[in-house]
Amino acid sequence: MALSSTVTHRSKLPDVGTTIFSVIGQLSSQYGAINLAQGAPNFPCDKALIASVERAMRAGHNQYAPMTGYPPLKEALAEKVSTLYGQHYDVASEVLITASASEGLYAAISGLVHAGDEVIFFEPAFDSYAPVVRLQGATPIAIKLKVPQFAIDWDEVRATITPRTRMIIINTPHNPSGQVLSAEDLAQLATLTRNSDIIVLSDEVYEHILFDGRRHHGMATHPELAQRSVIVSSLGKTFHVTGWRVGYCLAPAELMNEVVKVHQFLMYAADTPMQVAFADWLREPAHYQSLAGFWQQKRDLLALMLQESPFELLPTAGSFFMLASYRHFSDESDSEMVKRLIIGHGVATIPLSAFYTDGTDNRLIRLSFAKDEATLQAGAQALCLLKAR
Repeated sequence: MALSSTVTHRSKLPDVGTTIFSVIGQLSSQYGAINLAQGAPNFPCDKALIASVERAMRAGHNQYAPMTGYPPLKEALAEKVSTLYGQHYDVASEVLITASASEGLYAAISGLVHAGDEVIFFEPAFDSYAPVVRLQGATPIAIKLKVPQFAIDWDEVRATITPRTRMIIINTPHNPSGQVLSAEDLAQLATLTRNSDIIVLSDEVYEHILFDGRRHHGMATHPELAQRSVIVSSLGKTFHVTGWRVGYCLAPAELMNEVVKVHQFLMYAADTPMQVAFADWLREPAHYQSLAGFWQQKRDLLALMLQESPFELLPTAGSFFMLASYRHFSDESDSEMVKRLIIGHGVATIPLSAFYTDGTDNRLIRLSFAKDEATLQAGAQALCLLKAR
């Protein structure tokens, strides 16, 4: 029997429930559905990376790492960013290893946003942004990306900025749409924020997953924006080990100092043997330079197999997600469609409405191709059997 509390309390997030990823995951397990919902690979990571963790453990790297991260890992990340994007970050004061990108996002928002501030972000969006902003006593301001291009309307951003705007949250490559920012987007952002105290929080966890020869236009590629940006990324996402929960932040020392203050009381330090292993792994550029081709094969395979399905696939330029429209053959809500797919067809997806604070329904579902070939084939076969309603 469950324990019942006798304490009266007031929720800080009264309208926030269990995340859609957990809800769909449980429903998927209940019905034994093929999981094309969760952005977590179901294939093994490189055995050599696991062996590197084992070596680190046997070598005694089992206690707390330094609070801001294992120095060789910080050095490897700074070197990678300098080589790829031309931006130098001081290893001691401008690189932070976090226990996941989610922790990095939380620490950045908590450390830099004050009560009464406004934070602009773009929907559809990763579901943690708005709640974390609200926990600071600040106001999240959502700007909806225009369907189906999911491009940012910079005139709308300009009109939305007020004297209370403290932060703009950027996500590129974008989850869930798979769209990416261009050099022109960065130029527009730089113009809008110039001569202001607006901070850019840039979620770049899919930075190495870009398709068709595209280049990553993150904040580190733009010297002016780098001066006002906190960049958050994920080693777990990058190297197919999401359960290891290792991420990192890059920022000018003045901003990073505030992020570190929060980080030290959230997690203190990320997992030590994983940090040691990643430090070695990053020394070989091929480990991340090969990722675009690896993921593009999966994107193209799923798209090819879904040609006979009733869904219309939207183009995806990055990340390991694609959106599928069904508005031309059904007027069901996206939540109803997702439930029908799980219960009636044995395949799990995510309703795009879950990525909007107001539940906007564009009759789109999100598919993850972070799966092995057998799973992609089985999922595509199930989706191809769907009949119009």
